[in-house]
Amino acid sequence: MMELWKKLDEVERTFNEIEARMADAAIASNPSEMQVLGKKHVELTPLMNAYNEYKRVNREIGESRVLASEEGDEAMREMAREELASLEERLPEIERGIRVLLLPKDKNDDKSVVIEIRGGTGGEEAALFAANLFRMYTRYAEFKGWRVEVLDANETGIGGYKEIVFRVEASGAYSKLKYESGVHRVQRVPVTEASGRVHTSAATVAVLPEAEDVDVDIRTEDLKIDTYRSGGAGGQHVNMTDSAVRITHIPSGVVVTCQDERSQIKNRAKAMQFLRTKLYDLELRKQHDAMAAERKGQVGSGDRSERIRTYNFPQNRVTDHRIGLTLHKLDQIVEGDLGELIEALSMADQAERMKNFAA
Repeated sequence: MMELWKKLDEVERTFNEIEARMADAAIASNPSEMQVLGKKHVELTPLMNAYNEYKRVNREIGESRVLASEEGDEAMREMAREELASLEERLPEIERGIRVLLLPKDKNDDKSVVIEIRGGTGGEEAALFAANLFRMYTRYAEFKGWRVEVLDANETGIGGYKEIVFRVEASGAYSKLKYESGVHRVQRVPVTEASGRVHTSAATVAVLPEAEDVDVDIRTEDLKIDTYRSGGAGGQHVNMTDSAVRITHIPSGVVVTCQDERSQIKNRAKAMQFLRTKLYDLELRKQHDAMAAERKGQVGSGDRSERIRTYNFPQNRVTDHRIGLTLHKLDQIVEGDLGELIEALSMADQAERMKNFAA
């Protein structure tokens, strides 16, 4: 416990130093330094607010104890005892919030994401389920006011996707969607099933934090760039010119494609950004593998071969196997109502990290 408050005192000193420097006229005239200080100030403000609240509640607890023990008006003592009980009940909640804020932050949490969805076992039904997942994430992004941009898609004849890759642009998108990586399983009667039997199929989801230019160094000589005609359905305009772009990163063997835009230049720019993100993810996965034993119990392990969730349509049920959570509102979830699931996964991840942090 003493270590916790020692850490908070250190953070408070740092926070006060930052505020003093921001008030310095010489520093205030330097935009780049002010930007760095401003970012640190924003990051530390929630923790300082919680710490100040903790100190205030502790102070009021001391005052209430004095009032409750003083001789005199019994009504006043009773009010003080009630206030004391209320304050003492709040204290553990504030302390838990402080511990969460002290947890090491995932450096990618503030980033936008690229999501890859691929139909797995189950043929056409798996491709249709991949389309359902795409719609689910798109609807969730709409609710959050986030921008969605398709980078590449391989459609099937009846509205499914063998594969779809899309970008979700928003600060903090990764912090919400990073728990979605893994195998999603569906149980339902396929539209192609005449006998009405329930089938099981699956799709895989990969959520990648979008890389910035500074995250990955790509040499031009390491790239092989091909152009070809886009495979859009129904003879659309995209089929008429060689606008689609395929980029191969020779050292790693990573291949990315983009055919969503009419312009080859725009497709090339998107493909390069996607390549940066794939290479950044490759490096993150190497780091993850090195830490696998340490992170074994964490919810956000990022293991894409792991079955993470089952969507049972006949029972209107969704079960997340990592945390043992079952919700009987599948109809709402597939329409983008992911808030309860994401919040539960985030809380479970925080609990696990707090356990490791305290160890």
